[in-house]
Amino acid sequence: MSVWEETVARRLRTLHLDSIRSQILVFAVLATLVPTVTTTIVAYRQNRLLRSDRVTQDLRRADAEAAWELDQWLADRQQDLRVAAGGLAVSVNLARIQASGGPASARLRDYLNVVRERCADCDALLISDAGGHWAATSGGRMSGAQFSLDRLNGLRMGDALLGDAFWDASAGKAAIALAVPIRQADGRYQGALTAKINLRSVGDILQRLAPADGGDAFVMTDQGRLVLRSRVSSADLMRTKLAAAAALLETEGAVAAYQRADGQEVLGTARRVPALRWAAVVEVPRAEASGDGSGTVTPLLLVVLVVGMGLVAYGLGLLIVRPLGILTRAAAKVAAGDLTVELPTGAGGEVGYLTQVFKNLVTRVREREGQGELERLSVTDALTGLYNRRHLMGTLANEVQRSRRTRRTFAVLLVDVDHFKQYNDAHGHLGGDAALVKLAEILRKTTRGVDSVARYGGEEFLVMLLETTLSTAATVAERIRARAAAEAFGAGRLSVSIGAAEYPAHGDSPEELIASADAAMYQAKRDGRDRVAVAGDKPEKPRRRKGEP
Repeated sequence: MSVWEETVARRLRTLHLDSIRSQILVFAVLATLVPTVTTTIVAYRQNRLLRSDRVTQDLRRADAEAAWELDQWLADRQQDLRVAAGGLAVSVNLARIQASGGPASARLRDYLNVVRERCADCDALLISDAGGHWAATSGGRMSGAQFSLDRLNGLRMGDALLGDAFWDASAGKAAIALAVPIRQADGRYQGALTAKINLRSVGDILQRLAPADGGDAFVMTDQGRLVLRSRVSSADLMRTKLAAAAALLETEGAVAAYQRADGQEVLGTARRVPALRWAAVVEVPRAEASGDGSGTVTPLLLVVLVVGMGLVAYGLGLLIVRPLGILTRAAAKVAAGDLTVELPTGAGGEVGYLTQVFKNLVTRVREREGQGELERLSVTDALTGLYNRRHLMGTLANEVQRSRRTRRTFAVLLVDVDHFKQYNDAHGHLGGDAALVKLAEILRKTTRGVDSVARYGGEEFLVMLLETTLSTAATVAERIRARAAAEAFGAGRLSVSIGAAEYPAHGDSPEELIASADAAMYQAKRDGRDRVAVAGDKPEKPRRRKGEP
């Protein structure tokens, strides 16, 4: 042994590092300390980046949704007023007033009161003639919601007139004026229907979309004057101008940092609502976006980790080296997929506890694999691997509820194989089953991942297309039909007839919607098969299929 080797050995003996237990201890401490510190630093930085990205995405998503809902809110109010202005009672009685006055005014007032009760956001309504003179009003004050004759004349060629948001002192809430034209049957301008609309629904939208933990959502004009906040509505607020409005609007859709009037630093994004001449803004505190770094480890925790690993490593050389080796080999077999491995029993201490926990884990994995297979079988068709009818009917019912709540459409396709009985007789049941499997694969490849495809019964398949209009559904159906017609099914060829229906135009329930698609599919068969047909206006009652009670 050389001099330097003797020196190292002597130093190790002095530090009591010449034993296996001591060497395991030092190695465990270093192996724990170095990666932990490095991982802590990297995780802290990565965590801040991920949190910032998540906050940015949440802001953009909430802002886009707020702008869309505000646009829809205005479109709904305009539609309500257009329907009211198009009533026969309005044009007839307004013509009588212009001719002679008298009882027609009272009838118009009664009509406006009925309209006001149906319009939840309408505080007051006013009908004026072509000269701008009042003809009738409903209950409620129209103060602040009247348009000048010059502006009303713009309705002669236009379809709506929108005023600026204002504070209605009499009602103690923010409001806006909206007017639509009243036209005779030949299209001539006869007058205007003006409504004072409160912004309570707008406040509800903002409050629902405002981020938690100090975040806020509000609307402002194109000039930066505040209109409404998610938690505040006042005359003083409507006189306030956002200093960062120009910067937000210049970078519309992007996240910008600015300072609130109260001095708090925030991150916000704006998106214009052109129809209202507003912009929706969503913001969160800047500190919320950066966070504190949940992946950090304090020095005290590092000390605890080092001491703990040292104790484990010290006991490793005495008690658990051999049992741990057995356990490691068993774990390797489990990791390779062998769940039949038998784990050792009888070991005490930490290794015994770890062995028991691992054994319980393997048992649970076995049980969950069995449960997962049962769950999969309960919702899928055994032949095609598609969803079965029971599962899709539940999914369809849920989608009807969601679409009814969000006022969005979706479509269904009912696909039936033409002359399948003749094909089955010619090629046998195995050939027929193979054809159904191939058709199921075509349906998978020609629809999106978010859509649902199920075997409805026999040779019929049902496809649910999320957020899809009838015209788009017909395009998808034609793609399926063409793909099936071009496919070689064993020794022969098959075609399909497809019926398409849209919610809610062709049914307000799963049964009505399927009945409409079913009627369209049978129309395709009557027209010669191998084609696509879309549903008519009224759904038919569901017909009874073979095998149904």
